[in-house]
Amino acid sequence: MTGPYTQPLVYFFGQGRADGTAAMKEILGGKGAGLAEMTTIGIPVPPGFTIASSLCNHYIESNQFPKRLRVEVENTLQRLETATGKHFGDGDNPLLVSVRSGAAVSMPGMMETILNLGLNDITVEGLTRQSDNPRFAWDSYRRFVQMYGSVVFALSKRPFDHLLEEARQRCGAGRDIDLPLDEVQALVRKFKEVIRAETGREFPDDPVRQLWGAIAAVFESWNTRRAIDYRKLHDIPDSMGTAVNVVAMVFGNLGEDSGTGVTFSRDPSTGERTLYGEFLLNAQGEDVVSGSRTPLPIAALRDTLPHAYQELERVARTLERHFRDLQDMEFTIERGVLYMLQTRRGQRSGQAAVQVACDMVDEGLISEEEAVARIPPNDLDQLLHSTIDPTSRLDLLTTGLPASPGAACGTAVFDADRAEQMGRAGQPAILVRRETSPDDFHGMVLAKAILTARGGMTSHAAVVARGMGKPCVAGAQDLQVDEKANRFSVNGRSIGEGDWITVDGSTGKVFAGQAALVTPEPSGNFLRLMQWADRIRQLRVRVNADTPADAHRGRDFGAEGIGLCRTEHMFFDGERLSAMREMIVAPDTAGRERALAKLLPMQRADFEAIFRAMEGYPVTIRLLDPPLHEFLPHEEPETAALAVELDMPVEHLQTLIDRLQEVNPMLGLRGCRLGIVYPEITAMQVRAIFEAACTVASRKGRVMPEVMIPLTASVVEFRKQAFIVRQVAEEVFRERQITVPFLLGTMIELPRACVTADELAREAQFFSFGTNDLTQTTWGLSRDDAGRFLPHYLEQGVIEADPFQVLDQAGVGKLIQLACDLGRKTRNDLKLGICGEHGGEPGSVAFCDRLGMNYVSCSPFRVPIARLASAQAALAARGTMDRTRATV
Repeated sequence: MTGPYTQPLVYFFGQGRADGTAAMKEILGGKGAGLAEMTTIGIPVPPGFTIASSLCNHYIESNQFPKRLRVEVENTLQRLETATGKHFGDGDNPLLVSVRSGAAVSMPGMMETILNLGLNDITVEGLTRQSDNPRFAWDSYRRFVQMYGSVVFALSKRPFDHLLEEARQRCGAGRDIDLPLDEVQALVRKFKEVIRAETGREFPDDPVRQLWGAIAAVFESWNTRRAIDYRKLHDIPDSMGTAVNVVAMVFGNLGEDSGTGVTFSRDPSTGERTLYGEFLLNAQGEDVVSGSRTPLPIAALRDTLPHAYQELERVARTLERHFRDLQDMEFTIERGVLYMLQTRRGQRSGQAAVQVACDMVDEGLISEEEAVARIPPNDLDQLLHSTIDPTSRLDLLTTGLPASPGAACGTAVFDADRAEQMGRAGQPAILVRRETSPDDFHGMVLAKAILTARGGMTSHAAVVARGMGKPCVAGAQDLQVDEKANRFSVNGRSIGEGDWITVDGSTGKVFAGQAALVTPEPSGNFLRLMQWADRIRQLRVRVNADTPADAHRGRDFGAEGIGLCRTEHMFFDGERLSAMREMIVAPDTAGRERALAKLLPMQRADFEAIFRAMEGYPVTIRLLDPPLHEFLPHEEPETAALAVELDMPVEHLQTLIDRLQEVNPMLGLRGCRLGIVYPEITAMQVRAIFEAACTVASRKGRVMPEVMIPLTASVVEFRKQAFIVRQVAEEVFRERQITVPFLLGTMIELPRACVTADELAREAQFFSFGTNDLTQTTWGLSRDDAGRFLPHYLEQGVIEADPFQVLDQAGVGKLIQLACDLGRKTRNDLKLGICGEHGGEPGSVAFCDRLGMNYVSCSPFRVPIARLASAQAALAARGTMDRTRATV
């Protein structure tokens, strides 16, 4: 950071006053803003201060703190001493603090935390006298040295965990808190010896040195691999940085009248309006989330500490009303008194997101527009995930906690790197671990589901899986996981790497083998949300559908027509493929026409069924696009069998196949070029389209065909194909004595088509942007080969996102905008849309809305996502999105 500081660097909160507010997340981070706001509205929060997030990247780049920061921290630390009545480093009445991260966007578990900071051989005696509990004081000291060694000295946790496990076994202690005092004191000494042996440095006894070491470590944790991976997945900018929160310690490990926990104000899996979380008595926060002890459900707190539970319920309702959203809260109970350590917008499943939004509209907390605006469109994908077919015969292995809904099948893997490797290869894997840690994040991203033997509903595995919408079963305690042997055993059975298992995150059940899965049907609040979105949006949403089944599914999801019907997909099986191959190898036009005559009734029947499914909504049918060699066999046995079927010498057939091969088929004889070289193909397809349309129309059905000519580079190509389309259409209308209105347009897939769009628009009535091929031809790369290097481009920051997943607005987007502008200057009623998979990607949908397109088109299961994204784009255009998202 350069230049003079015009803003404070440190912000205090405590005693009912705070220097910050909830609106200052960019400065204080989400955690710091939440602590400040809770303090101001009277929620019981231990006092502390927040160091601004702007210092994070400054420290990472320069490896030093500004002098002014040291002065502000020293002054604010004195305010903290006054607020608590304790003194930092004092041997009689020591002030201890926690040091925690907190970015503007929640990144749960991705960065570092240190508790009990300020302890040394002198202050631990003061804590003993304060608490009248030496066992507690030394256990806190042990925890602090262990965390400091792992976080600040960056040591592996293994030697500390090994020493702790040895002590438990030696004493027969089931839990850390059962260790006798002398063992805990010995562990403190041994932990310090580990630090000395591993680093050659002494553990710092000076609390001030401890504090600055912790602050530096929290800033540095912004750039750990897990944090970087998380930011990539959630599109969080590296420049954001994390704030540092220094908060006076309150202790949940003082005895059975103390405890700590995590709770949501509503169930984050279902949205039910009840507290949902877990807690442990006589514990600190790390015990709950680490999985080292099995926590209790939050409802049990009502019986063990009823007053604290009632206060927690009151606080949860207060925070929900204040922030008008589901809250994710951390708390500690110290000798029966509740303290809130954090509140933030709770991450939730797609099901819960819809349920909570609709309930809050009914409760008068938010408007319908706010409900639409606050649900990430991709979260809807979770509502459409598979579940286990109830008629399946299942082989139950075990039952754990239903940590994240949905079902998935895959082969068991026991290592995050292996899960990542299989995921990138397109092989379904289920990551099985004793318990996950943030270091497993990269494997969790690409696994189909997660299964853990330890941990609860708010463990790392559960929280991360819910955030990604992946099924997760946590805390399956019967599971004996041997990660070294890549195997787990349960109830006398053994499952190794490569064995199929099925995980049901909605019930917590784990099955051997590959269960049958079924697709859910949208209903209830999901339909309400979609109705609200439909009233708001301007952009229409169509479906990419090649079969009547796809068309019906698209309509079920609310599609308003078909934006792309790929006719070639109708030819790839059975009699159709045989007739197609016969046409390809025919030596002359007459032979091709005989083969095409066999295809005509098949195509006509398909189109008729698709038109009926769309019930009068527009259907854009793309004429044959792929090169002909794709329909021919590639292996010798298949070639020999086809030669017999076609009654021709195999050598002759092989010569024909070889002749059709192309060095670069993506840019070869395909699209409109096929129709120009073989006009009889275009004629057959167009006849099938219009005969089907006339049949539906003659039976009082509504039909609206749109014929799309693919891969057009010049207006002359379009004219030649358009002439055939119009000529055949007129023939069919005369034969059937009925006329069906239709549109004739082109698919824009080439940069030349974009820059000459004004010429094309003189002839074409609509443009549909094929963003998949347009991305390939603009970038000069192949989707099939780019997977070899695009991951490296992403890792090295060459590109921010895969251009085949997120539309490249700076490059491809400029060509699209140019084509839109040129086309509408020539034809002001030109219909515009996109039909690549970008049509279901929220950022790309927003881009299309800004350009004033008429529609986007995407696969059936992306249709609801596009509908919601379109509504959010309309709200953004009104300037209401930022206001509706202004929650912690």
